[in-house]
Amino acid sequence: MKTLVVGVGGITNGGKSTLSKSLHLQIPNSCLIAQDSYFKDDSLVPVDSNGFKQYDMLDALLMDTMMAEVDSWRRDPEAFLRRRGLNPECTTPSADDVVHVLIVEGFLIFNHRSRVYTPPDPPGYFDGHVWPMYLINRQEMESMESEILFLDGLKPKEELLAHVCRDVCQEIERLKEKH
Repeated sequence: MKTLVVGVGGITNGGKSTLSKSLHLQIPNSCLIAQDSYFKDDSLVPVDSNGFKQYDMLDALLMDTMMAEVDSWRRDPEAFLRRRGLNPECTTPSADDVVHVLIVEGFLIFNHRSRVYTPPDPPGYFDGHVWPMYLINRQEMESMESEILFLDGLKPKEELLAHVCRDVCQEIERLKEKH
């Protein structure tokens, strides 16, 4: 069984969910896991010395739970879907030709100038916490040896979707050809 994991990150209200849901609809045999579904109860979200809730940190999330879900999907995508009452799509007769795709959607802050959030951030929250955490996370991502495609979020969403969908479909075809 062949699998592909696609990660989608971006600014708050920047279109991650829209892009991820659209990809899920266009990519056969795909599944979507959204990081927003794994926030801890609000009373458990860490607070900094200024009293700001630290939603932009991994400590605000049930990451062990989310990663267990990702690992479960990676072990057996079809069983993962069946356990959730979903029917796996079998678009081709041979299991060797099927590539299962997991789309993992999560938050990372890529363009702070276009951040518009309702309700607005408390004064000092973005510059004092969100932006420094973004810089740390971005530097860590850039140092990884995996293939990361950075998109220009100012381009039309249809153009971005077409670009990502084309790249994912090319990778699916490459995986199908691999024996």
